[in-house]
Amino acid sequence: MSNLLSVVVWSKEGCHYCGEVKNYLQEQGIEYATIDVTKHDERRDILEVKYGIRHVPVVEIGHGEIYEAVTKVGIEHIEEVLKKIK
Repeated sequence: MSNLLSVVVWSKEGCHYCGEVKNYLQEQGIEYATIDVTKHDERRDILEVKYGIRHVPVVEIGHGEIYEAVTKVGIEHIEEVLKKIK
């Protein structure tokens, strides 16, 4: 099992909050991957199956086999999960 932190940001072009999330992660020195749902409804379908939502941003945070998704708006929700996962 890997202890390397993995962060994935599901986002779309022109999403102000998506930009805030990415800026926050960069400021914290946290590397992340991005999945862009712009013009990709099939990717929104994946979010709907996984989390019951189609909106972004969604931030998946974890390591090894332990992951948690942040689907609520607010950096404080990301901070809470980061503290729990690290």
